[in-house]
Amino acid sequence: MSEKIRVGVLGATGMVGQRYIKLLENHPWFEVTYVAASPRSAGKLYKDAVAERWLIGADIPAEVAGLTVQDANNASLALGKCAFVFSALEMGKEEITALEEAYAAEGIPVVSNASANRWTPDVPMLVPEINFSHLEVIDSQKKRHGWNKGFIAVKPNCSLQTYMMPLHALIQAGYPVRRMVVTTLQAVSGAGYPGVSSFDMIDNIVPYIGGEEEKTEQECLKILGTVNGGVIENASLPIVSSTCTRVPVIDGHTACVSIEFDLPDEKKPKLDEIERVWSAYTSEPQKLHLPSAPDHPIVVRHEDNRPQPRRDRDTEKGMACVIGRLRKCKVFDVKFVALSHNTKRGAALGGILNAELLKVKGYFDML
Repeated sequence: MSEKIRVGVLGATGMVGQRYIKLLENHPWFEVTYVAASPRSAGKLYKDAVAERWLIGADIPAEVAGLTVQDANNASLALGKCAFVFSALEMGKEEITALEEAYAAEGIPVVSNASANRWTPDVPMLVPEINFSHLEVIDSQKKRHGWNKGFIAVKPNCSLQTYMMPLHALIQAGYPVRRMVVTTLQAVSGAGYPGVSSFDMIDNIVPYIGGEEEKTEQECLKILGTVNGGVIENASLPIVSSTCTRVPVIDGHTACVSIEFDLPDEKKPKLDEIERVWSAYTSEPQKLHLPSAPDHPIVVRHEDNRPQPRRDRDTEKGMACVIGRLRKCKVFDVKFVALSHNTKRGAALGGILNAELLKVKGYFDML
């Protein structure tokens, strides 16, 4: 009998859900034993439910293909079939909040990709290299709801993965950032499927993504916040101004970043010191040797024309932040270009890394 932890995927027929299914194939710790989606897919074999819309470009894993899709709206159906669920639900915010809480109330932890619970003060919004200590609010969350085993943990917006680790590395090294200007160039896969029409994207850039700039400017403050009294208190810095654009790239979010340090001039780091800090950066996932963790969370390139999505998005299994063009800024202190894989680090594989951290820290029961 397998000693792997049995897991479920909510929203299993959607684009992110499919990525979870494929990325969990042959995972050393987890195996998918439960899939759930909308009522129109419920009752079908998974292979039939996604037959005309399997988007990943490889065969459906055999161990999942024959599973019967359950109705995601009925949390009790997952009891006894999995120890926790990945949430890739695609519905309204209030519906997702209620449904994720329903699973947690049934004693089933929820590791979510959805934005619905990101701003709940006692729900950790995890980038495991940065704020693994935020897991301690889970006990307060469970107590507030009266939950026994269930809880909710979420991951942040995909665009933040592009620059949060280099930002945290500098802050951790004693170089706090006061202000930051970010322009993102976000891949079309970030809009889901079918997403933005080809007529809008070919030979074009769309200079607006609904709600994205607010997420970019605010979510970083919760990630960099501290736990106090059973809730996460947001950091006050950095002040972020962002412009978020959609570009004709399939996968890989790029960000052009300018930062100003919250230090007197004589204490601000030189370019070679910044590169040293980034290149040496490791954290809890690397110390714990989590299966999905990159050996090098930040990779610095020196070519004038890198990073590029097509060449660099799969660096370190798609889990690294790749940085190039580090140079002085005439308005702030320094500027650089950063890249991350939005559907791996920024979506399903980032969620899997969160689950690996939760597993090692003892938050899941075997089932």
